[in-house]
This record gives sequence, C-alpha cells and structure tokens, in this order.
Amino acid sequence: MSVRETFLKATEEILDADPDVAIVLADISAAQLAGAARRHPDRVINVGIREQLLVSTGAGLALAGLRPIVHTFPSFLVERAFEQIKLDFSHQDVGGVLVSYGASYDMPAAGRTHQSPGDVALIDSLPGWTVHVPGHAVEARRLLLESIPGDGRVYLRLSAQSNASPHLGVGFTRLRFGSSGVVVAVGPVLDRVLRACAGLDVTVLYASTIRPFDAAGLRSAVLSASGSVVLVEPYLAGTSAFWVSEALADLPHRLRSLGVRRDVEVRTYGGTGDHDLAHGLDAGSLRLSIRDFLGE
Repeated sequence: MSVRETFLKATEEILDADPDVAIVLADISAAQLAGAARRHPDRVINVGIREQLLVSTGAGLALAGLRPIVHTFPSFLVERAFEQIKLDFSHQDVGGVLVSYGASYDMPAAGRTHQSPGDVALIDSLPGWTVHVPGHAVEARRLLLESIPGDGRVYLRLSAQSNASPHLGVGFTRLRFGSSGVVVAVGPVLDRVLRACAGLDVTVLYASTIRPFDAAGLRSAVLSASGSVVLVEPYLAGTSAFWVSEALADLPHRLRSLGVRRDVEVRTYGGTGDHDLAHGLDAGSLRLSIRDFLGE
C-alpha cells in the first residue's frame, strides 16, 4: 500500500474510532474519503479549492474543541495558505495536524504549481511545530496515529517516494558506523544515501521526524566520528542547517547541505527521477558530493 493510501485508510479508522477528530479537505482526496463522509458528514468537510478557507476552518474546529486533520497538496496547504497557518493556528495557539502529499516534486507533469520544496522552511519559521517527513508507509501511519492525541501543531509531509524498509526509531537512528564523517538522511532520501555511502567510512543517521531536531543524537554521532557533516534533505537544501550549527556550536565542525537547489528553478517536466538528477539527489550525484566533501 502506498504512503497516500496508508494515510487515507488510517484517517478513516481514526474518524470511525474518535468522535473528536475531523478532517478538512479542498477536493484533494475527497473521492477516496467519500465513505467516511457518508458515515460522518459533520466531521468530513470539503471546502472545495479554497485553501485559505481550508486552513481557517481547521483552526476553527480546533477552537471548538475538535482535533482537525487538514489535508491537500503542499503547495496549496503551506505556500498558498501560509498566512492562515501563521495567524489561525500559530498566533491563536491552537493545535492541528496538517498533512500534505506531493512533496517537492512528486507530480512533475503538473508543473511548478504542484511543487513545494520550501514548505518545511516556511513551517520552520513558526515556533512550536513538529515536522514529520516519513520515508515509508509504515512510518507515515505511526506518525499520524501519534499526532492525533494532544493539542500540538504537527506538519506531516507525505511523498510518493519511499524507502524499501521502515525505520521506527525516535530522533536520529544510527544505521551505519564510520569515522570520516556523519551523513544525515531525512525521510525518503535514505535508500539513495545508503547506496551513495556504500564502501565509505561514514556514519549514517536517519530521521523521519526533523522537528524537534535531535541535537543530542547528532552530537553523539559527531563525537564518535568527525565534525564533517553532510545533511541530505528532500526539500530546500540547507533547511536544517541552522539546527545543525546550533547543535554543534561548541564543537569544531563543517557542513555540506544537499537538497533541492536554491540557485536555479528547475523547469523540467519529466519524472521524479529527472528532478532527482537535476537537484543532485540521485544516488550517483550524492556519492560524488559526499566523496568530494569528505576528501575520499
């Protein structure tokens, strides 16, 4: 089952089990949740393609005591409706679970309107948000279920790209041990990072939750290896660079940030593999970047 299908199935289960949970849609995924809408017409709300209203409605439900799930593509959820996220959720200090699907460029044939490499950076400008970037459907289900209790603000970023196996640790999970550097992989880039690091003397860390940032986990890995850190994220390059620097402020270190390019807008359509290559996020390009940085 795909990440998106897993999310929708888990959402139906949550709606059936918990009368305090509602989901707000903007047409996206409404057809797949039609059965849940028939069973719970007052808690499955489709506002149509009005994304600012989508977010404001979710915040209103939170003010009324419900736990809202707010869902659409990331360019519409985070970029188009950012003012509503900032004011209606963050400024009013209410909680909810924002769930996007489409990531940085999962739908390249749809063009730039459906690409959102800057979504995590935007959310990161607001305090108090938890950000999950699962790399596997099993991780996505667990992170969604863990996000429902309580009243925190959560952004769950789902992607069509996936790793072969889930990793369910908390914070950074150390998957490989080495001494010449630390390579951090976030979410669905993990398998490409592991292929890129084959035969290299590096420690590989993995995280599906990137906010809050596991400063202690990174420090421990650096102290066991070296202060050369490569950060590989499936969105805007360098999004977590500030947090790396904060975590290692009192330690000698250097950082190479890899992710979606900041210097140009890639105007290619093609497929996701074409975009991976254009941004240097395919396994071969990652290996060249990592080896060049570490001097291997």
